[in-house]
Amino acid sequence: MARADGVRAGAASDVGRVRSSNEDAALVGSSVFAVADGMGGHAAGEVASALAVEHLRALDGRPDLRPDDVLEALAEANRAIRAAGLAHPEQAGMGATATGLALVRFAGSPHWVVFNIGDSRVYRYAGGVLTQLTADHSEAAEMVAAGALTEEEARYSRFRNVITRALGVHATTRPDQWVFPPVAGERFLLCSDGLTGELADDEVAAVLRDVADPEHAARELVRRAVDAGGRDNVTVVVVDYGLGDAEPDDTVPRTAS
Repeated sequence: MARADGVRAGAASDVGRVRSSNEDAALVGSSVFAVADGMGGHAAGEVASALAVEHLRALDGRPDLRPDDVLEALAEANRAIRAAGLAHPEQAGMGATATGLALVRFAGSPHWVVFNIGDSRVYRYAGGVLTQLTADHSEAAEMVAAGALTEEEARYSRFRNVITRALGVHATTRPDQWVFPPVAGERFLLCSDGLTGELADDEVAAVLRDVADPEHAARELVRRAVDAGGRDNVTVVVVDYGLGDAEPDDTVPRTAS
């Protein structure tokens, strides 16, 4: 599939060493990229994550895509997951995280929109610096914000898996969204918590620094997460923008609503 000018991307996923099925789903499109992590057990979780990705895929390739379109697609996915749960009792209570980025039109020019609901994450790697762009919607993250846990404690806390926002859980959605202009040389990492639960940021940054091809980088990150324990499904998407002669810039993206 042809991608937007200057964009390269690759993805990898693995069931891990503990789970019997892979409830993650990924989207690598031309201008829309996402990771969804299903909840609700075998079959139900897979359905929820697939529905999330399906609704985001419908946005891909639209030249007039705007930030509000992404929010509406997530709202539609939320309704579809809830409707599927009502229609099929064995899928009741299912949900999914959804995180990713898309190239949109904003203020008359191309911009990235980063979106998130749940505890999957988007990172930006530029200028040798790895920056987490999204905020986890989990009880552990809220406890870190309140000063009740440190970042390191939160990695191993039982509250890390208590998700406070997700698609399919409530009648309305409250995704986070950030909008900022693209910068030549930047690299993005989209991942389910199966990666961040196993690898520290410095190891993730080293792979993003050392492995130039985005698909190879995604595969290497997944391999390392599985080797480190693989206690959950692991899904990674790596997206490069304008990598070539330009050196990555270390500007931190601004936010906009």
